[in-house]
Parts: sequence; structure tokens; C-alpha cells
Amino acid sequence: MTMIDKKDRISIQVGLSGYSFKIQSDGAGHSSGWMNAECIFTTPELQKRYDEVSVSVFTPKFTLVPAHFHTPEMSRQILSEVVHVDDDDVVDYVDVPQFAAVLTYSASVGGTLARVIGETVLCADGTKSRPLPEIYYMLNQLHEIPEYNKILASYMDGNLYLAIAQGKSLLLCNTYQAPDFTTAEYFIFLAMKKLQLNPEISTICFRTPLTEDQELSLYRYFRSVEHL
Repeated sequence: MTMIDKKDRISIQVGLSGYSFKIQSDGAGHSSGWMNAECIFTTPELQKRYDEVSVSVFTPKFTLVPAHFHTPEMSRQILSEVVHVDDDDVVDYVDVPQFAAVLTYSASVGGTLARVIGETVLCADGTKSRPLPEIYYMLNQLHEIPEYNKILASYMDGNLYLAIAQGKSLLLCNTYQAPDFTTAEYFIFLAMKKLQLNPEISTICFRTPLTEDQELSLYRYFRSVEHL
């Protein structure tokens, strides 16, 4: 007999143009679609408390480094070596133990909206959820993809976020500036070509919503397109 997970969970994605959320309750789930920031205080789902709350921020300012190379006091320097870090950018880090790595990042871009949501949507015990980068949640969801070649992407605010693994080995974790979805597809195919992966026998998974045209375009190249 399959046990139903009775925990109430909400996962919220926050970008420059607004936010969306997914709710899991009693084994069933539903998604909100993309919403404007003004709706935060009038959306009933955001006024409740949940057993688990996750807040994801779309920030392209991140880098993944082996855990043994990272020290907290070096976080800003490590990040500034791969992306531009403004003087007022707050730099933080989070462990990614499944890949023996540390994700160093700045969530200052769009961080205000994320903080408001983090302080509004509380856990059942009243605690607040720490907003973390979208790529962090992508890395944590790779294991949910059953295929050996795991391809997971998000596309928001002109940036493609891409994580690719084979089995338990992480092959790629990166972001690409892509002003349109055609450019995002170009970077996906370029990454797969470099890693010698064949789209025709692969499934690509997205954490962000796809339009019908975007999904049909991906189906021209991939065996399957899934949503996580």
C-alpha cells in the first residue's frame, strides 16, 4: 500500500517580474502560474502556514566550488572571479553535500521581493524560510530525474539556468544570458554537444513554466519534455 505524504509544502520561485508557487498537499498539487508582485498580500495561499516552505530566487550571480576549496571569508572573492559583484551585493553561501561542493552566490538581484515573501509565508512553527538561488534547488532535484542522463533547466528574466548530471556525477552547473527562448535552446544544445549527449534519446526537465510554443520547439529535438 502506498502511503500518502500528508505534509503541506509550498515552493515559491521569485524573479524580477514577479513570482509563482507550487503547493503539495495530501499527495496532490497545483501551480499558480506567474503572478505580479502586487498580489503578494492578497493571495490566500501566501497567508497560510506550511510544514515546509522553500523560496527560490532567480539570480545568475553564483558559482559552485569544491567544498575543500571554500572558506567563508573567501566567498566574495571566489564569486567575483566568475561574475561581476557590485559593492552593495550581499554574498552568501550554502552547502551542496551531494556533490561535495559549496554554492557561493548573491541574491541581491530581486532579493527584496524574495525577502518579503520569505517573511510572509511561514512554516507551521512560525520560522522563516531562507531564500536560496534557483540553481540550488535545481541541484537538489537532479536525483528526482529517473534517467541516467539528467538534464534540468529553468528560464527566467533573460537567463537560462542549466544543470546536467550522469548518474550521481555532476557534469555542468551554469547560467547563460539568453534574451529569448531560441537563444536559450542554442545554449542547451551547445552544452549537450560539448558533453556528447544526444537530445533525441534524452528527456529535458524544466522547473519554470513553458509556453505551448516553447514546449513544441523542444519536442522537435528531445525525446521528451517534463516539468518538475
